[in-house]
Amino acid sequence: MMRADELHELMRALPVSADDALLRHGRALILAPHADDESLGCGGLIATLCRSCLPPYVLVVTDGTGSHPNSRAYPAGRLRAVREAEALAATAALGLSPEDVGFLRLRDTAAPRDGVGLEAACARIEAVAQEQGCDTLLAPWLLDPHCDHEAVQLMARRIAARMGLRLLSYPVWGWLIAPDVELSPEMPLRGFRLDIADHLASKQAAIRLHVSQYGDLITDDPEGFRLPSALLSVFEQPHETFIETAPAPAPGSPP
Repeated sequence: MMRADELHELMRALPVSADDALLRHGRALILAPHADDESLGCGGLIATLCRSCLPPYVLVVTDGTGSHPNSRAYPAGRLRAVREAEALAATAALGLSPEDVGFLRLRDTAAPRDGVGLEAACARIEAVAQEQGCDTLLAPWLLDPHCDHEAVQLMARRIAARMGLRLLSYPVWGWLIAPDVELSPEMPLRGFRLDIADHLASKQAAIRLHVSQYGDLITDDPEGFRLPSALLSVFEQPHETFIETAPAPAPGSPP
């Protein structure tokens, strides 16, 4: 066990790596549980790879309709369309073409963790990885405290094991875990921080394009989601963190 603040310090001490350490010889497939996770966790990486002429493929896993479930002005269908349009605008700001972005449209807050649903989602992601020639897979960190982030990480581990892909995990909500919370991280902690100073402005612009998540577009759901300032401040830093992850099912996941 390790306190969250101790783990965060280890993550912030990971070595800074050049972008050529990110890939073997193919493309990166970035799995974003929701539209905005790609910009928050990987915006600098996306811009870096686009500049290097090997753009990644971004696959948004859920439909994003859980952010404002009580809005009458933005029922599920309209909200999904808005969030997908925001994802396309944000990734374009990072240099990515629309044909390099896809949407799996699983139900928000209900990404499957086991059974037939998990297998079906994995099969769809595997098909994308094969079609796009990807050999590196990126998914949210397993310790991110969000059900969809955990589910997508479990999908990624199964896929990476079956396809022989390199797996990198990126923290999003994990940065906000309270300092005194006891965690069980996979050790030793291996990975790197990517220097994104040259792309930080583009990343910030991409994050701001997820307008629905700032609370000013959808105003008729008092319980609606709003990106907290504490999280946004994390991603004002000139580095992104990527953790090398064993491509095997996590404990407790289906065999």
